[in-house]
Amino acid sequence: MNAKLKLLHLAVAVSLLPGCMLVGPDYKRPEPQVPAQYAQADIESTQAPIPVTKTWWELYQDPVLNDLVNKALQNNTDIKLAVARVEEADAFLREVGAALFPQINLDSSAARSRVTELGAFPAFNGPYRENYNIRLGTSFELDFWGKLRRAKEAARAQALGTVFAKDTVELSLSGLVASNYLFLRSLEAQLAISKNSLNTREESLALTKRRLEGGVASALDVHQAEVARSNLVAQIADLTRQRAIVEHQLAVLTGVLDLKIAEGDIKNVPTPPVPPAGLPSSLLEARPDVRQAEQSMIAANARIGVAKAALFPTISLTANYGGESADLSNVLKSAARIWTGGLALNLPIFDSGRLSARVDQASAQQKQALASYEGAIQTAFKEVNDALVTVRQSAERENALQSSEQAAMKAMEIAQNRYKSGYSAYIDVLDSQRVYNEAALAFIQSRQARLVATVDLFKALGGGWESN
Repeated sequence: MNAKLKLLHLAVAVSLLPGCMLVGPDYKRPEPQVPAQYAQADIESTQAPIPVTKTWWELYQDPVLNDLVNKALQNNTDIKLAVARVEEADAFLREVGAALFPQINLDSSAARSRVTELGAFPAFNGPYRENYNIRLGTSFELDFWGKLRRAKEAARAQALGTVFAKDTVELSLSGLVASNYLFLRSLEAQLAISKNSLNTREESLALTKRRLEGGVASALDVHQAEVARSNLVAQIADLTRQRAIVEHQLAVLTGVLDLKIAEGDIKNVPTPPVPPAGLPSSLLEARPDVRQAEQSMIAANARIGVAKAALFPTISLTANYGGESADLSNVLKSAARIWTGGLALNLPIFDSGRLSARVDQASAQQKQALASYEGAIQTAFKEVNDALVTVRQSAERENALQSSEQAAMKAMEIAQNRYKSGYSAYIDVLDSQRVYNEAALAFIQSRQARLVATVDLFKALGGGWESN
């Protein structure tokens, strides 16, 4: 009984030691060189800062877009893959954490054997032997140096990293759906313009035929009108093809393969607000890829502790308790009771530098993770600056092309009236129609580019921002 108590006291004393030791460096977030504001921020803007939530696509006030993004976040295979990775990392974290606690096993066996009757020793009570035993046993490593706790710290960081990776996939996916949807609406607007231009070309073709019959126009005007009309038919066919392809892409992104989207007008899509100046520090918390990179750095930092702990002795506790008897009915009686208990220590003496090399490897991996983290921040700032300047310049370009479209329309009307009155050649009408068609398409494309630039800005900022 005294031996049992001594063993119990020793086990308790040793199990309390791990809380006092933890080798390896503790994580401390590095201080990156973060500018006070973005290089392309509109500092002089008087616009009141408007907070934007993670559901930034709702700012476009389009129920069809909202439905497409929601379906994509539910059905997309990349999202399902990211969710499965999160579940895997969580299970691995629980597995690593379980190593901090003892594992208890129940072992039992029954054996019957026959011994020789002609051996040196006589076989008393017959040549047959039976043996039964049942016991509870445990053997686990005492985390004296913090190796298991550092491993759990690394696993926890990995698990959080997969969560942020999933957030990155969601952000990229919602941006891809929004960009494709805006492209779809742009193609529809370009189709509408092309069909209106086709009606105008057909009217001009009919007019030139009547003037040819009346002897007022030449066959050259008719053939030129036919060429202009055919070119527009080809343009409409190509735009129709592009719209179908974009719709198919949205079907894959949303997981609805028979997706059909009713026609809309990109001109009715509002331009969302731009972020206020002075947001760089919040970028570290908003960008999921930056946070994922930080978790990779935390995991690499913890693995240094795991590698260093391997340089120290490994202490394990073993214990067994049960019964053993030649008769199954007696295996649980006190006389059949058996037990063992002890401590095991393993100390590396000579390994040709293998363990210290693993410490160097872990340190080098931590430096790589740090470089990746700094690179992620630099890339994030570049993407935000690119998006800001693109949004601003796209707005100026859209305004200029809108004025160009209006002027081209007036010029086309004047050319058509002059041709009908006989003051100008038909080539002037064809040229004015071509210029107007190109100007109208360019304006729609600039509208699309401006809206897509705002999508890129939301993605670059991690999906939104808070008002200061």
